[in-house]
Amino acid sequence: MTLRRLPTRVTRRARARTRFRWARSEQATLALATVALGGAGVVLAGQFGRMLARRSHLRPSGDGLVEAAPAAAVDTVNIAVSGYSDASHSETVLFNLLAGFLGSFAIVRVSTLGIRQSWWPFQNVSLGGRHIHHFVPGILVAFASGTTALLTDDKKLEERLAVSAGVGMGLTFDEAALLLDLRDVYWTREGLLSIQLSLGATAILSIAILTQRILRRGERRQEAEGLIPPARPGATALP
Repeated sequence: MTLRRLPTRVTRRARARTRFRWARSEQATLALATVALGGAGVVLAGQFGRMLARRSHLRPSGDGLVEAAPAAAVDTVNIAVSGYSDASHSETVLFNLLAGFLGSFAIVRVSTLGIRQSWWPFQNVSLGGRHIHHFVPGILVAFASGTTALLTDDKKLEERLAVSAGVGMGLTFDEAALLLDLRDVYWTREGLLSIQLSLGATAILSIAILTQRILRRGERRQEAEGLIPPARPGATALP
């Protein structure tokens, strides 16, 4: 009896360790997606706080922050729009590229996790019984966007194509481990964590920096045009 129970106990322990590792990997996946999607939100929330401080400074001390919040929210939106429209062509292209990359990277990670756990409304795409990995449409979208951008002299079109190029890059790089190993390692520990942490962190950092630049430019422009209250006396000047 002892000889029969030993393999069973070893197997159970191995399965428990595997489940624990997978749970940690899946939690890391969801955490990265949350951070990626929330990165821009954190930047916008910081800008909203700056505008709320300006608006509340103009009001009597008894009014509180609640009354100033709607105007501060409008100021934040106007600053983002103004800063984006006033950005240089290269900055706009890079921002759109990173936004498309980060958005597709986060969404596809959440969707594949949802498909694996059976709570995502859609399922894997198959054609003729063959599973179509999302790097296939990613390559097609990125190639098509890049080729079209090379053939056009329309700067506005190039800025729009940067979004789709970023989406294609995100879909492709998300399965880079599969392409490098030529085997499906997407849901292995190697494929799950290495690409997430490196590309996700790079995209989050880059888009945060660009967003800050756009918001600060928009704030300077709105302040110069008298559309938002000036900073409080003694406040640090905008960079």
